[in-house]
Amino acid sequence: MLTTRELMALCPVIPVLTIERAEDAVPLARALVAGGLRVLEITLRTAAAIEAIERIAAEVEGAVTGAGTVLNAADWARAEKAGATFIVSPGLTDPLIAVAAQSPLAFLPGVATAGELMRGLDAGLTSFKFFPAETSGGAPALKALHGPFADVRFCPTGGITAKSAPDYLALPNVICVGGGWVAPADAVAAGDWARITELARAAFALSER
Repeated sequence: MLTTRELMALCPVIPVLTIERAEDAVPLARALVAGGLRVLEITLRTAAAIEAIERIAAEVEGAVTGAGTVLNAADWARAEKAGATFIVSPGLTDPLIAVAAQSPLAFLPGVATAGELMRGLDAGLTSFKFFPAETSGGAPALKALHGPFADVRFCPTGGITAKSAPDYLALPNVICVGGGWVAPADAVAAGDWARITELARAAFALSER
């Protein structure tokens, strides 16, 4: 199993995927992996999410499959059983801290304030999702957090676009960003996997800047 830091370092952008149809899961994942984005967060926001995780984990070579929008221990258990290798949550709660301590899966919990961050540090965590990034102060907020929390690393997510991603990735405490722009809903609905691969390639190239 990868550590959270190792997972974050694999790609500059983690696609945040809300999959409505399970049959789209495998071709979508293959298109993203072909473009260099191997780490895939499938949000548990749809009825198809668990089956999507199962299919990608079983069928897509090279994909590192995870579950997002994990709100509680039950969500964690469902995602782990489906084959997820990492867990992303929008916030940090005592039940999630407890299950993370007993699970081999990488855990990327969401924080938005210094107080939430300190709570995570008290639990032994040093890598976090900064969420919702754009409405929580964006890159300037993360730059300010670097001073008192120099050893912490972030994956900001929420409202980030291809245009704003470089500003985040330029920060010393940001390893990667999360975003949905690499898999637009219209492209997924149309099965335009070539377009998604090109978007993924452009996103992966951000690591070379």
